[in-house]
Parts: sequence; C-alpha cells; structure tokens
Amino acid sequence: MTQASGRSHLSAKVDALQSVPIQDAVAILRRGGLVAFPTETVYGLGADAANPEALARLYKVKGRPQHHPVIVHLSGIDQLDRWARDIPNTARQLAARFWPGPLTLVLKRAPGVSDSITGGQDTVGVRLPAHPVAQALLAAFGEGVAAPSANRFGRISPTTAEHVRADLSNDVDMILDGGACKVGIESTILDLSRGEPVLLRPGRILARDIEQTIGVLPRAPDAEAPRAPGMLQTHYAPRAKLKLMKRLAMLEALSAHKGQRLAALALEVTVPRLAPSLVIVVPAVPAGYAQSLYANLRALDATGADVILVETPPDTPAWTGVLDRLHRAATAG
Repeated sequence: MTQASGRSHLSAKVDALQSVPIQDAVAILRRGGLVAFPTETVYGLGADAANPEALARLYKVKGRPQHHPVIVHLSGIDQLDRWARDIPNTARQLAARFWPGPLTLVLKRAPGVSDSITGGQDTVGVRLPAHPVAQALLAAFGEGVAAPSANRFGRISPTTAEHVRADLSNDVDMILDGGACKVGIESTILDLSRGEPVLLRPGRILARDIEQTIGVLPRAPDAEAPRAPGMLQTHYAPRAKLKLMKRLAMLEALSAHKGQRLAALALEVTVPRLAPSLVIVVPAVPAGYAQSLYANLRALDATGADVILVETPPDTPAWTGVLDRLHRAATAG
C-alpha cells in the first residue's frame, strides 16, 4: 500500500446514512492515508491497523513515541480473534454488555499483530466505538483501524471536527464531521491479559460497572501493568499552565497572580474579579462536565491565558475519569 498523496484534506459532514463520504474515507484508508472520525469519546485519527507505512505516518503526524501503543477499533466482536488470543470469558462478558461503547480491553495479542500497534508489548487494546459514523466507517472498511485521538501527542483531545482541523490542519487526508462527541473523555481501559482485571485508565464506564458484570472489582495498575494510552504522568494539556485547586485557593490565587493573565473553569458559581470571557461555569454533573471538558479547556486556552485555574471536582467514583484527566493536565504545567 502507498501513502495517500499530498497533504490537503477533505472534510465532510456525515451521518450514518451517507455512504459517499464513508466510501471516500475507506478508499483513503486502503491506500495508506489518515482519516479523522468521530467516536462517542473523542475524535480518532484512523489508519489501517495492518499497514506498517500507514502506522508510521500516524505516529509521525501525532508526534507519538514509538513505544506508546494505540487502540485498534473494530466493527464487530467477530473481529476479536484476528487481533487477540487466549481471550478470557470475562472479556466476552464485558464485550456483550458494553460494546459498542467506551470500553477498551487489553488482551494478549494475536500472532502477526504489529509492534507498531502494541508498542512492542505482547498485548493489544481493542474496542468497538458506539458513534454511528465510526460504525459505518469500520463496517465499510472491514478491517481494524488504529485510532489514537486526532491531535498532537500530549495535548487536549478533540471532541469536534473543528478541533481536529485546528490541531492537525492538512496532515490528515479526510475529516468525517459527526458533530460533538457525547462522552467527551477517552474510553475506560481494562487489562485482562494477566488473569485478574486491572483498570489502566478510568472513563465513563466505572470500576463498579465492571464489577457488576464480571463479579470482580478491578484493581489499580502495578509496575508490571502493560503500557496503555493516556497512562503517562503528563497528558491532555493545554498550552497554558493548568492549576487544579479548591475554590478558596482559586479566589486567593486571583488576589496574588502578579500580572499573569488568568482564566478559570468553575463549578456552579462564577468567579469574581475575572472578565466573563475568561470564566466558564459548569454544573457539577459528572457526565455533562466530562462531555464539555476538552472543549472548555480549549476555549479558555484560546483566550491567551497564562494560567487556567480549574476548580477541583468532587472526589467520588463518578468523577474518577475527569479527575484523572485534570491531574495529568496539571502535571504538565
């Protein structure tokens, strides 16, 4: 296969019933190109998971370290055996309940799966996305699509097609615009490659949801856990420094910022002493907060702020995925 020619990209507003842009996107993937497409979590930057040249270009465009694995997106559970081996019954139980949906399973990789997918490990991450555009693309393509988030490595993930255009410009051959993502943060990642379940990355699907399905509460990762997307200490970062703090500390920071331009993401109540254009107030509802999180951080970053103050959400299970993203973004500052 050869890489898609040129660097100009196409952008198409689609829904699940429009076959023309989907077929155009499939043609691009088959010739080794890159297609950005919506999932229910974030927009993915897709490449043919079986094409080494396409994968090399994917890593280059992302600026992604070669040892950092990517998730393979599938159109159906029937494709699972192509990518994984020794699949435990717990994986099939979870797939039956949560697929299509925001759950990635890490399993032992099947023979022939490229190191470019796995980061050189003996494991592979797979999932079935729930967005109708993603499903239409994957069904038409008929093979696995490697798809990390469609942005530069380590930065804020995209939840709209416009975010993809702003980040990747002409480095992507086609953008399928399926509107804003409904979940807004990346999938939960669960390792099932070593017997007992291990939660590598929290997301919309909670540890208690997994326990209800398989009867075992997943434990935290240890030093032997496989590497997975989003596990680096710093990730999801705006260009501005992000500071995560309680409301009282936020108000104190506004009194002692020493000339820095500040912006704020607050819960429920607006922040005094900041212009309305520099403050976004969000209800303390976990699903809604997560859905708008990356768009809100991008909007505040676009103000030219030096520092974005983020009011710390509640430390409860429903907020685990959001807190994980915010802590990693704050570490990058």
